[in-house]
Amino acid sequence: MRWYKTPYAAVVWTVLRVWLGLQWIEAGYNKLTGGFDATGFLKGAMAAATGEHPAVQAWYADFLQQFAMPNVGIFNTLIPWGEMLVGLGLIVGLATIPALIAGAFMNLNFMLAGTTSTNPILYTAAMILLFAGAGAYYFGLDRYAVPFIKGYFKKAHVNEVKTQ
Repeated sequence: MRWYKTPYAAVVWTVLRVWLGLQWIEAGYNKLTGGFDATGFLKGAMAAATGEHPAVQAWYADFLQQFAMPNVGIFNTLIPWGEMLVGLGLIVGLATIPALIAGAFMNLNFMLAGTTSTNPILYTAAMILLFAGAGAYYFGLDRYAVPFIKGYFKKAHVNEVKTQ
């Protein structure tokens, strides 16, 4: 067994995973209770794509202008609820890998939009936990859910082969 998948390492991964989950819950909660509207953020990101040293790449500003701005209402719902769901999944250790991927994807998009803040730290934590693999959810609900789901699909596959 690799050292980063041992129960001892899993204690560290669990602390990191729960901390990361709390960061996402706090961000999502603040947006849900604070009347979040991404319009100003998107306009600021598009403005940061100009000048001698743009903080936002032109291709990403085009994406924001052509796709995100016309659909800002959808983003106003998806972002806070996505942050809440990522946080919840990480705290309880359920759907940990999808939650880490979704969180990293949001961090990447926030960074591409020119916002540094805590995004590089959160992105790095997600990458470390993805590297840890099953060790990241050793102390979480996925420890039981993943084998159950694998067994369910394996049994379904075996039954499918028998009927053919």
